Formats: sequence, structure tokens, C-alpha cells
Amino acid sequence: MTPPPAAVAARLDSVPFSLPAKTAPAATSKAPARTDRPFKGIALILLSTVFLGTSDVTAKYLSSTLPSIEIAWIRFLVFAMIMTPAMLPGSPLFALRSSRPGLHVLRGAALLGSSLIFITGLGFLPIAEASATSFVSPLFVTALSIAFLGERVGMRRWIATAVGLAGVFIILRPGTSAFHPAAIFPIVSALAWAATLILTRMMSGSERPITVMTYSSIVGVAIVSALVPFVWVTPSWHDIMFGILIGVASTVGQWIVVLAFRYGDASVLAPFSYTQLLWVSILGFLIFGEVPDRWTILGAGFIVASGLYTAHRESVRRSQLLTLASEPSPNA
Repeated sequence: MTPPPAAVAARLDSVPFSLPAKTAPAATSKAPARTDRPFKGIALILLSTVFLGTSDVTAKYLSSTLPSIEIAWIRFLVFAMIMTPAMLPGSPLFALRSSRPGLHVLRGAALLGSSLIFITGLGFLPIAEASATSFVSPLFVTALSIAFLGERVGMRRWIATAVGLAGVFIILRPGTSAFHPAAIFPIVSALAWAATLILTRMMSGSERPITVMTYSSIVGVAIVSALVPFVWVTPSWHDIMFGILIGVASTVGQWIVVLAFRYGDASVLAPFSYTQLLWVSILGFLIFGEVPDRWTILGAGFIVASGLYTAHRESVRRSQLLTLASEPSPNA
């Protein structure tokens, strides 16, 4: 349900930024301080892919008995229940104070759309193919960054984007008998996920992560609760338990990603986030007997290479900006 977070976050690091001026220390800190412990960050990213991959595979398993809207409803209901302490006014975790409620609503809707559309595609596609295709979200982030963040994209990043797009075409093979119309679902899901990340970046300077997650859970469960009565299928206890697993695994996986970025840069963590493809392929084989064909493996290689190169370029660019900022002014 979630493309590689580290790779996409590295892409978002390219947004133009102003280096902070020296100011007096704030009375309180809104977030824990960053520490440079890359091995701990890598370990957390590897752990997150296990949870996120488990969530995806379980969603595919449930898609044979429940409608995708109902699966998404259970997932977001569990998400909202986990975030309940942050919704209570008397709680020390209360996180509903926000100056940008409109962006929270848009982000929650985009997140729900990405999850719902991806689950729908899982009902028709092998898990490895759907997951590999959805990892194309950095391509959409590139395009949306230009439109909404005013970013200028250089030729090297456009070439990396084209390589990733070629990987998608290799996997889907449009125009051949191997093409399945449902392949459009993970692509649209990746677009919605890219919109989610752009909206997250737009709020990153003013909103705490727990506030963003809390509003997303509220918006998601509110929207899908209005839709689920039209497709309702009474779930068995078996279905409910697996639905709870989806909600817990996806929420825990996302939260571990947030923790990982306290210990390492996105460009360092990006290569390890792609191990999610390995987990879903292994679980897909063990549970559904699905073996990725050579085209899926080759296309996934193109997409991963594109994402890793993009992360590398952003790391180089960011280092250059920091180096320039550290040079003394000739007028000082």
C-alpha cells in the first residue's frame, strides 16, 4: 500500500529551502532532535518494510472475500483507533490544533485514495507486479514538485525519471496479450501517494508528524465510512482479524519510517527501503504461489535504479548547498 518511503522522501529533499538563521533556542521543541546514527536508521527501515509488505500481502488475501472499500474501511478504522489518544483534548498527546485544516483534508483524501485504489488492483494482479509498479511514485513527485513546489528539475533527474517510466512499461507491456487493464490501478495509486507526499511537504514546516497522522486517520475513516454501506459484506471473524492485522501493520510500518528519519538521511536509507519488494515477492510465492516473471524483475530493476540515482543526486545537491552556506562571506 505504500511505495518506498525513503526513496520518495529523498526526492522531496530537493525542494528549495532556506538555511536557518541563528536564533535563540526555543523554549520547547516540537520534535525530537535528529541524531546521526545511520545504522539504526537502516535497521528501522528494514523493519518497516516487513510491516508494510505484510500489510500489502494481507490486503491481497482479503480481496478475495471482501470489497476493497470494506478492507480500506477496516484499515482506516484501526488506524483511527490507534491515533485516538491524539484526538482527546485532555490527553498529553492531543494533536488536533492546526492552522491548515484544508491541507489535512486533502492529504487524508489522497492517502485514502492511494490505499483504496491499490487494494482494488491487488484483486486482479500478482502482488510483486502491483508493488513494483506502485514504486513509480517518485516520477509523479518530480512532476508535482514543479507544479506545486516551484522546483526546477535538471536534465539528469529527468533522465532518471524516464528510466523509471521505462521500467513501468517493461512490467506492464501495453499492447501485448500480457497487459492487464487492472495495471492502471497501482499507477493511479502511485499518483495519489505522490500527492500525499507533496501535501506532507507543504505542511512540514508548521505541522507535527503526529498531527498529520491523526488528521489523516480521521479524514480517511470518515470518507470510507460513507462509502462502505453501499458495498457491505458481513465479514467473518477470520476476515476481521486479518483486517486488524492490515491496520496495525501499516500504521506501525509508517511510524517506524518516521523514527528512521531521526537517525539517517533519506538518501542513505533509500536503498534499503526497496527490500519491501523482496518481502512481498517471498510472501506472494508462499501464500499465493505467484512467481514474478522476468519482465517484472527487469522492470523493477529499472524503477529501483531510477529511484536510487535520484536519491544520490539529491544527496549531492544538498551537500553542495550546505558547503556553499558554510563558506565565509567576503563581506564579513
